[in-house]
Amino acid sequence: MIEQVTSLDADGGTTTVSLRGEIDVLTVEQVRVALSEAVAGRPQQIVVDMADVAFIDSTGLGALISGFQRARDQAIAFQLARPTSNVRQILVLSGLMEVVQVTP
Repeated sequence: MIEQVTSLDADGGTTTVSLRGEIDVLTVEQVRVALSEAVAGRPQQIVVDMADVAFIDSTGLGALISGFQRARDQAIAFQLARPTSNVRQILVLSGLMEVVQVTP
C-alpha cells in the first residue's frame, strides 16, 4: 500500500508530494488525487519525491504523466525527485525522463 504526504513548503512556492511503497493499479488513484490537489494549489513548482517508491507500473507512470501535463498547462514547474534505481530504470525505459525533469 502507498502512503502519501502532500505539503506546501514554508516559502509558498513549492508543493512536495511524497510517495512511498508501490504505485500500481491498486494504489494509483491515491497518486492521481494527490497530484490533482497539488496542481489545484497553483504553486510555482511541484516536486514528486520518489525516494521511498519500491515499484511503479504503467498505471503509475500514466498518473505521473497526467500530473505533469496538468501542471504544464497551468505553467507550474514539475519534477520527480530521488527515484530509486529500480524506479529510475522504469522511468528511462518509458521515456518519461526525456520530458519530465528528474533530480537525483
